[in-house]
Amino acid sequence: MMRAPPSVAELLERMQAMPPEQAAAIDALLSDIDPVIWVPQDGPQRQAYESEADILFYGGAAGGGKTEILLGLSLTAQERSIIFRREAVQLIGLEERMTEILGSRNGYNGQDHVWRLPGKRVLELGSVKEPGDWTKYQGRPHDFKGFDEVCHFTEGQFRALIGWMRTDNPDVRQRVVCAGNPPTDATGEWVKRYWAPWLDPHHPNPAKSGELRWFVTNEKGDDQEVPGPDPVMVGSELMQPKSRTFIPSRVDDNLFLMSTGYKAQLQTLPEPLRSQMLRGDFNAGVSDPVWQLIPTEWVKAAQARWKEPEKKPQMTAIGFDPSRGGRDKSSAARRHGNWFDKLMTAPGVITKDGPTAAGFVTPLVRDGAPIAVDSIGIGSSALDFLVGLGLNVHPVVGSEASSLMDKAGQLHFRNKRAEMYWRLREALDPTHTDPIALPPDTELLGDLTAPRYKVVTMGKGAAIQINSKDEIREILGRSPDKGDSVAMTFVADLPTPRAKPRKRSLQDRLSQLSSPRGGGHWDQSTA
Repeated sequence: MMRAPPSVAELLERMQAMPPEQAAAIDALLSDIDPVIWVPQDGPQRQAYESEADILFYGGAAGGGKTEILLGLSLTAQERSIIFRREAVQLIGLEERMTEILGSRNGYNGQDHVWRLPGKRVLELGSVKEPGDWTKYQGRPHDFKGFDEVCHFTEGQFRALIGWMRTDNPDVRQRVVCAGNPPTDATGEWVKRYWAPWLDPHHPNPAKSGELRWFVTNEKGDDQEVPGPDPVMVGSELMQPKSRTFIPSRVDDNLFLMSTGYKAQLQTLPEPLRSQMLRGDFNAGVSDPVWQLIPTEWVKAAQARWKEPEKKPQMTAIGFDPSRGGRDKSSAARRHGNWFDKLMTAPGVITKDGPTAAGFVTPLVRDGAPIAVDSIGIGSSALDFLVGLGLNVHPVVGSEASSLMDKAGQLHFRNKRAEMYWRLREALDPTHTDPIALPPDTELLGDLTAPRYKVVTMGKGAAIQINSKDEIREILGRSPDKGDSVAMTFVADLPTPRAKPRKRSLQDRLSQLSSPRGGGHWDQSTA
């Protein structure tokens, strides 16, 4: 009976028990046989290496061998690879680790960050510090794309970079592997949404570690889960689903780091960093930047208290942010006092002009609610059509001056954009007597936690200034359509709902006919 070969863990244990001279001799022999030998460790790392997912997220906790899996795949399984870090200076760690594995820097061009590897494999190291830097890699053929610390990238960067995946060799598998820890600020919150079946504790259909799920992009531009890998019709287009999965790892899975005392170092970290890095807890508190306009926990609390009412209260306003194309969406936020209904969206290519934008929002209006419309660009055309329909419309121009001050009466607002977002912030404040309730929506969470503010000097005193929409688009990698639509319902000069004329009874009509001011005729316009 043949005995099974020893596992990596068993081999490592035997090596550690050998006298130093014997272990050194074996190391030298292995180096002579194959200087580029690399094998995944048994456990989650091997599971990740062998996963069939088109897009894999591996990691969670620190020290689980995340960077190692990216380099290992480039060395042994792929033909033309690229591994990204957000900043170029962060590539040094990848360079040093690959040098350790290979034993030298032979084949590496440090200026171009391109490594010619044994077996005619090529590895490129890339960085995308600015949101639009992904265009530097547009059109380059790669069969493997790796992201080290994926939560540092914007969603727009990630989606753009993986969209250019291709190879000229049909025998080489194409795949995306992301490595990273839980996000430590709101910028990386999109990762939880992208891998929601594994990372969102409230997901209606949670997935197991390593389980494959298939997704397509629907007509609204949103990810849509489908039953399996077979092509599906999305509108009039046949689409091929792509599979995703998430495989968690911890320092306990890394036999090499466990022998160095690294776990003890992680145990000394303060919370919530300790839970994030030691246990890979994606739901541990995220530390907000100092100048973040709306605290993340305030938005999460507003979403936690949201409940679908048996009967919806009167609609008091609609915020409408129209879009005409690209990945941007038209978004409508329906406000009912302090309760917001689920946000309604449509792809910008559908609401491409004034009539179609007006046609999207008009059926949503109830109770004579005023419609706050972003009236810049396509918004001006939508505004004209809504006014023509006789609706209660209010134009919003974010760059216009504001005459208001904050609730404390200490600070002015730089413009209308600062005014409406700060008033939204005050309505979300948990010390407010009746804070608002927002629908659970991870995109909305990202939109509302992206703006930053600063206090500037104006002629009339100190004033609050926040990011422009274009600046927030750079932070998120997409337009904050949902956040803007909610914020517009807090613009100060929004008119009150316009009451519907009461349908007159026969008695009312007869009364008018007999009235001296009735003029002896029936006013059909009010009948």
